[in-house]
Amino acid sequence: MDPTVSLRLSVDRGSPVPLYYQLSQQLEAAIERGSLTPGSLLGNEIELAGRLGLSRPTVRQAIQSLVDKGLLVRRRGVGTQVVHSQVKRPLELSSLYDDLEAAGQRPATRVLGNTVEPATAEVAAALGVAEGSDVHLVERLRLAHGEPMAFLRNHLPPGPAPLETERLEATGLYRLMRAAGVTLHSARQSIGATTATQEQARQLCEEPGAALLTMRRVTYDDTGRAVEFGSHIYRASRYSFEFQLLVSR
Repeated sequence: MDPTVSLRLSVDRGSPVPLYYQLSQQLEAAIERGSLTPGSLLGNEIELAGRLGLSRPTVRQAIQSLVDKGLLVRRRGVGTQVVHSQVKRPLELSSLYDDLEAAGQRPATRVLGNTVEPATAEVAAALGVAEGSDVHLVERLRLAHGEPMAFLRNHLPPGPAPLETERLEATGLYRLMRAAGVTLHSARQSIGATTATQEQARQLCEEPGAALLTMRRVTYDDTGRAVEFGSHIYRASRYSFEFQLLVSR
């Protein structure tokens, strides 16, 4: 059964908002609140167009806009399928693992690298250690519902946190640090954008040149010591940052 049949979809022809956009917003809202569940298949575009009194190109445009956002996917021989809603992460001192788990996204981790290496000038400056001194480098692929979400690269100074690969794949880095007695107090963070290289596209299941979000963060403990330097990339099609702005008086 077409899951859109149970939705109360309608369009206002007197509105200046384009009809395709009205429809796409209603479908997106249904995905966000769980009325259209991940894995469900949308019905025939012709039937949906007839039910709403819209042209097929209008319905196709609405659906394509959600495909472009990563909320729907067209599968050959299957049809148009709902995928998981975009993760919206608040800008606060929390880990991606915790945020995904809180959102019901079933996080998982694949450790791609777990080594000790000499600190470069950039890493040394971020962590407040001597250039060339040993630092821990952890590289991970974070997944949600089995789908790649982000590539995480973290440098840490020698410390008490257990960084065995098995533990890193079982839980989040910040949880391991807190369990080892590290009190995470504050962070300095910057957010940017880039386009996917061939390797990044392969890791994140995107096309080369696809838009990616970047995040760099230095985290400090309650003594003011830098305890982690992260350099991460996220799929812009599946991920966004949210923050609240207050009016300055």
